[in-house]
Amino acid sequence: MAQALLRPVHTREEIPCVVSADIPNVPTIHPAELSALLDSLYEGATENPPWRSFLELLREQLDCSHATLILRPPAQNWSGVMINAGHVSTEGLASYNTHFFALDPFIGLPENQVVTAAELLGEQAWRDNAFYREFVEPHGILHILGADLKVAGGIECRLRLCRGADDVPFSPYDKAVCWQLLSHLKRAVKMHSTLGQLEVERQMYAGAVDRMLIGTIVLNERGDIIKINRHGQDILAEADGLKLVKGHLQAEYGQEHRELQRLIKQALQQRNGGRGSGGPSVVEAISLTRPSGNGKIGVLVRAAPEDEWNDSAERPAVVIFLRDPESRSQPSHEIVMRLFDLTPSEAALATLLADGMTLDEASDEMGIRRNTARAHLRSIFSKTGVTRQTTLVRVLLNSVVTLG
Repeated sequence: MAQALLRPVHTREEIPCVVSADIPNVPTIHPAELSALLDSLYEGATENPPWRSFLELLREQLDCSHATLILRPPAQNWSGVMINAGHVSTEGLASYNTHFFALDPFIGLPENQVVTAAELLGEQAWRDNAFYREFVEPHGILHILGADLKVAGGIECRLRLCRGADDVPFSPYDKAVCWQLLSHLKRAVKMHSTLGQLEVERQMYAGAVDRMLIGTIVLNERGDIIKINRHGQDILAEADGLKLVKGHLQAEYGQEHRELQRLIKQALQQRNGGRGSGGPSVVEAISLTRPSGNGKIGVLVRAAPEDEWNDSAERPAVVIFLRDPESRSQPSHEIVMRLFDLTPSEAALATLLADGMTLDEASDEMGIRRNTARAHLRSIFSKTGVTRQTTLVRVLLNSVVTLG
């Protein structure tokens, strides 16, 4: 479809002119072509890698050999972020990132303007430049068109289009097309940056929840499961007290199952019927019996925070938190040592005690005598400022140890 849009019946002479402060009185891109490019540009903010489809479409539209977007320029010990359309060899990319980026004269272009290398440096000076002779020319490239942007948040963005030595130079039409895309590119890059920051935060919080051994199950407004975290999957995989049946949660025993479904329905009703009420979120809990005889699974059900501007049917509506009392965290001995200034043996003992073992069980597990374990425990008490084993366990479990 996009390729069809890039072949309009109009000739460039028949297309109206665009007038701007930078590129006056040159033909503009056909609206259908511009629409296809803008669709691809904004969709590219959520692609991985971003904007690969847009660059390929732009490369085809302007008959280029390469189209490149550099989001963060290379620097010492950092290769930057570069997305390419067109054949780029691994060796060529590596040589630019490790050496030639420092020689590249086609940087620091005037803000929001589209220029060629020949315009910036002069045609002969460009051909005589070491960067051109040593890097660009060996790759069969002569003509380079580009624009440099600075996006809010300090992001540097470079758009580069290339043509070979046997191709025609870039025309005012080519420059006009790029110029029309610049403001949209800045918005799309800002959008990508914002989404990236939110994704990093999401991964950090999700990782912390996983390390605390909390299972999470997210339901949409229809009550369908749309996401389960790793620990939630582990609990459901055991099918011991709680399992998935045809994509829905089912408790093992009838009365508990009916109560669980009631709590979910109640949370959904609050979400669907109480929008804009500003009232407190419904939070309910239930314990589910396990046929294995292990400790009951703790289940907390609550309505998800409301987003009045999100009308998607797949938005989170209910969150279910699960805790398995049989699960055991495995805190890093290194973190325990650093946090409380313990020796390796003391950290190992403290970790076993926090895991629910008695002092005798812990000494057997470590292969040490009981008197040695007592001596370690006295030292641990002194370093942590506690005097009872139960208090020590509480201090350990309430520290950041479990997040490591």
